[in-house]
Amino acid sequence: MFFFALAFRISLKKINKMSRVCQLTGKSVMVGNNVSHSNRKTKRKFYPNLITKKFYLPEEDSYVTLKISTSALRTINKKGITEVMKEAREKGYLK
Repeated sequence: MFFFALAFRISLKKINKMSRVCQLTGKSVMVGNNVSHSNRKTKRKFYPNLITKKFYLPEEDSYVTLKISTSALRTINKKGITEVMKEAREKGYLK
C-alpha cells in the first residue's frame, strides 16, 4: 500500500507542471477571437480558472497537491475527493 501511494505521488509530480490543464477534468486553454467595435478579429486565448490545492486522502493517509479548475473544486465539494479522483483516473486525466 505504501509503495502504491509513493508511486502515485511521483506520477502526479511528473505531470506537466507548467501546463494550464485541470488534472481532474482536463479543462485546458481555448482559442477564440477578440472582436473590436469595427468587427476586426484578432486571435486570443481563454485560460481556465486554475488553482493549486492540497487534498487529504484518508484511504492512503497522505496529502496530494493538484492543479484543478474552480468548477472541479465545486465537484469535489459535492461528490468527495475520492470519487472525483477515481473518475479522473478512469477518463485518463490522472495517472
